[in-house]
Amino acid sequence: MLKAILLIFLSLNLFALDISIQGAKENHQAYSTLHLNDKDKFLCQEFKDDFGVIIKIVCAFPKSPSQKIQKLQNSFFEIETEVKKNTFFVIIKPFEKMKLFPMVFNLTKDETLFSANVDLSNHWMIVGYKDKIPYIEKHEKSEASINFPYTATEDKFPYVGSLDIQGNPVHIKRVGDVTEYIKIKKLYEEKNYEYALELIDDVIKEYPNSLFMAELLFYKMKVYSKIEESEKLIEIAKHYLKEYSSDENVAEVLSLLAKSYNKVGLSSDADYFFDRLFSEHADSVYAKWGHIYMAESLELSGSVQKAQAIYEKIFKETDNVAVAVEAAFKLAKIHIGNSKAKKAAEYIQKIIAAKPKYFSQEMYNPSIDMMYEFLDNSDYESAAAIARVLFEHIDSSYEEYEELSKNIGIWLSKSEKKKEALVALNRYIELFPNGTYIEDVQAAKDSLFFDVNDENATTKLATYDKLMSEYSKDNIGNRAIYEKAKLLIEQSMFAKALNMEPELLKLDSAEYSDIPKLITDAAIGVVKQSLKEKECNKVLSVSSKYKIELSAEWDDGIYECAMKGANFPLAKKIADRNLKSKDLEQRKKWLYRYIKVDFATGNYSNVIEASKELISLIESDKNSAYKDVYRYIFDTYHRLENTPKMIESINTVVKVYQNDYLDIDRYVAVMAVGSNKKDNNLVIEYGEKVMNIQKTSASRPQSPFVEFTLYQAYIEKENYNKALDAIKLLNSFELNKNQRARQKYLLGSVLEKLWKDEEASKAYQEAINADPASAWAKLAKSAKGL
Repeated sequence: MLKAILLIFLSLNLFALDISIQGAKENHQAYSTLHLNDKDKFLCQEFKDDFGVIIKIVCAFPKSPSQKIQKLQNSFFEIETEVKKNTFFVIIKPFEKMKLFPMVFNLTKDETLFSANVDLSNHWMIVGYKDKIPYIEKHEKSEASINFPYTATEDKFPYVGSLDIQGNPVHIKRVGDVTEYIKIKKLYEEKNYEYALELIDDVIKEYPNSLFMAELLFYKMKVYSKIEESEKLIEIAKHYLKEYSSDENVAEVLSLLAKSYNKVGLSSDADYFFDRLFSEHADSVYAKWGHIYMAESLELSGSVQKAQAIYEKIFKETDNVAVAVEAAFKLAKIHIGNSKAKKAAEYIQKIIAAKPKYFSQEMYNPSIDMMYEFLDNSDYESAAAIARVLFEHIDSSYEEYEELSKNIGIWLSKSEKKKEALVALNRYIELFPNGTYIEDVQAAKDSLFFDVNDENATTKLATYDKLMSEYSKDNIGNRAIYEKAKLLIEQSMFAKALNMEPELLKLDSAEYSDIPKLITDAAIGVVKQSLKEKECNKVLSVSSKYKIELSAEWDDGIYECAMKGANFPLAKKIADRNLKSKDLEQRKKWLYRYIKVDFATGNYSNVIEASKELISLIESDKNSAYKDVYRYIFDTYHRLENTPKMIESINTVVKVYQNDYLDIDRYVAVMAVGSNKKDNNLVIEYGEKVMNIQKTSASRPQSPFVEFTLYQAYIEKENYNKALDAIKLLNSFELNKNQRARQKYLLGSVLEKLWKDEEASKAYQEAINADPASAWAKLAKSAKGL
């Protein structure tokens, strides 16, 4: 059964192409549909991997849109577009699973259909799903089978109609459209929508000039609204408003029409009819309903706060019970969804007081869902209240009848209403002496308490597990849950205790008032144990979820985990509260850590100020554990593009670290500064440092950049021999074609400057051979010609 539907509608009009995405749930499982419509037929094709799994679907169009389309996606699809050779492609890739279907037939118009296997269609649908495709069944068919068409219309087959007991046709003379109209109203009130719709169509066909035509169309729209046939409703409403614009039911029709336009995703059309409703029929009760429908649309689109504001306004202003009750239920649903069970319960109680039949007659399935949501929030009293009004207004033919009776008593037994629980439990026993839940109800009624015993912890835990199994969801099982959690904490088995949180939160908070403390104690234990075992992910997740703050003795571990997990606000908070430590070594350590956090988060002014303070504390200690601060200073000025301070701070880095491999990128950054400033001395100084580090480490991460840059600096200094040495180093380095052409051209150029024409000519030829189409080859050809 479809429990809830959440629709997300997105429509793009590209030339005549319309793309729409809808999301929904079927049996609590989410799925999504993607529709592509065009006035002309177009091709869509599935592409599968070696295992038969669809990896993408491509649709092709002969025309391109007039504007660029941004990439679209939801939790099932990613939609991209591209244009190749004057063909426009829509590419759909799945995040889960998907299936392509051609929508060849319009079941509202076509009488005949058959199994169609087509390559071209005006309308394609793609279904995205996780495990099982919703609503659709695929049957294997034999290639030798015949594909008979199916025609769903009465007059294509022999049709007799009603027969009497002797088998003769029955001839019924209609008494007029008045009688039929009364029958239609009765069928509608009885919620027999299928027969009501059938009778309306018969009456309209029989009496095309009926005086009740406006009423017939009106009830047809009401039926379509109930069965959620929005497109059909819209079609009729347009005709109705044109022909019967002064009818007394126009206000209700406008509300239903606006609601239907929102259902099909045409929000601008919906807004137009909402405006008409609110301006032309402001005092009508259907204006209030219109606000309800508008809020529903906002809620489905994700604007829950705006929807909530409208529901609250309507609830306060309306004097119509039906409207107030509807608004109250919507508000309760929003609050329970936000885990505000207490606020939701207030609205539920108002509905029970004003219109208790509402839950069973108009919102049966949603009420069942909400009842269990209250249970999940440990609000047993509200869950029982809904169960009670449902039970009192249905009969034993309902599948949930006995279960509701059981739930009333058991849930009330977990609340403060113990006397009402006893009455409800006795009523169940009286009605269902051999019922499915008789043992649970009897156990709840007995309400046995635990006896103190001297068993060891292992035996106690086994006993608690047994009691939880045998007496689940009653006082005995709840007490077992509570005592087991306490014992696990006493035995330092914190993770197991914390894993019991869902069970603990279901316990009655009045009876077990220290449940939050138990959960917090278990969480603190988990955090401490995880810190000792350096399980940082668990430290951060548990600390964040349960708002755990440990004493200062745990600050080192918390800080390290926070930095490892990139939780910089937490890391800074820990560092900040230790900066004023009276212990000098502690102060140095936390000052250094404070600098690391600010550097990581881009608070460079803080980095500079804090670094000055730390340097003043460690400058006399050449082997300080925190001398890395000099590198942070340089890197900060580098990010700030403060070239004078970069040059100033790099000198300190060189002095402290003596050409360390870790500083090679910093030297290259200074080379770039020198290059930009045309300071060849700076380029040469730090370029040679980089070359020495690469030579010492037997690795060349900065080649060929450093060689090319040094070469240019030497050339500009007219130190041709040094330039030659630098560029020749690249002879043994692997380069791409363009880089090799450049290197050989530069080699030839410097050789020519050194009057080594024969070697220069050879180098030029090698540049030409390396990449004949490159600019360097052209320069080499020109130089060689000279």
